[in-house]
Amino acid sequence: MGRIICCGLGPGDPDLMSVRADRTIRAARHVAYFRKKGRPGQARRIVDGLLAADVSEYPMEYPVTTEIAFDDPEYARLLAGFYDEWAERLARMAGAIDIVVLCEGDPYFYGSFMHLHARLQERVEIEVIAGIPGMAGCWNAVGRPIALGDDVTTVLMGTLPEAELERRMRGSDALVVMKTGRNLAKVRRALASAGRLDDAWLVERGTMPGERVARLAELGEAECPYFAIVLVHGRGRAEAAE
Repeated sequence: MGRIICCGLGPGDPDLMSVRADRTIRAARHVAYFRKKGRPGQARRIVDGLLAADVSEYPMEYPVTTEIAFDDPEYARLLAGFYDEWAERLARMAGAIDIVVLCEGDPYFYGSFMHLHARLQERVEIEVIAGIPGMAGCWNAVGRPIALGDDVTTVLMGTLPEAELERRMRGSDALVVMKTGRNLAKVRRALASAGRLDDAWLVERGTMPGERVARLAELGEAECPYFAIVLVHGRGRAEAAE
């Protein structure tokens, strides 16, 4: 019997992978990874040059990404079928071989592999190798601590309704807003309404080639790439009161 080993790759820079992840990837003989059709895939890019020459690769190509709204029932149906199919394929392969599944960031933190993980429970042996979350790479790119003292840190999805974004932004000290992309204008409005826009940073492609770090208030209204996070750093509530 083989195993499925989900390998967290960290925020994007190959140098920020763990020693264990690096060792696992170099020794792998069968590697699977998610990607958009027609693209090499971010996970595959991170491990470029690390894989063995005779490795077998299994690109898992999403049937849909941004072509349909994420809350459309058809979007959910297509992705559910995609994850069902790949869970079956990986389970069959793991009957005889070890398969390394690549995952950006940390697999247990909004990782796409978790959709497979839920479907593969008690069917095959699964090992998960932790990785540095992408947001950690982004706040290090800004060069400021994300939270201090008694700061409350909230992680939000840019896909949330604008009113809910604003409410949660008002009730927290440090903020991390993921899934910005096409939601950037909505996130900006919510930050402005919550009085947090002047403190917000946009980090695009954190730790990767083409990294950009800028104050959100100073940027135009354009959309940002998929690999982008909005940050608002805490101020250290307990320390400020001393």
